[in-house]
Amino acid sequence: MPQAATPLVERIARVLAGYDRSANADGSDSHAARDVDSAWRDYQGHALAILRELREPDPVMAAAGDPGIWSAMVHAALDSAENRAK
Repeated sequence: MPQAATPLVERIARVLAGYDRSANADGSDSHAARDVDSAWRDYQGHALAILRELREPDPVMAAAGDPGIWSAMVHAALDSAENRAK
């Protein structure tokens, strides 16, 4: 299974920054990549809030796999983000 090289919190923050800026989403910039590169850190708090909400899988997700593994993975992403912030 492929694995991302970028931490999950950063990836979520970049999506949120891109959504606000990119003309492909809710923004107006047709070339938002550079702006996202400089702004994603402003969205880390939002990304962490999203991850905290996702700690427990919903019933459909739980039926598809092991809820304990899901929870452990999300907690690992949160712990990693908190350790990098120190």
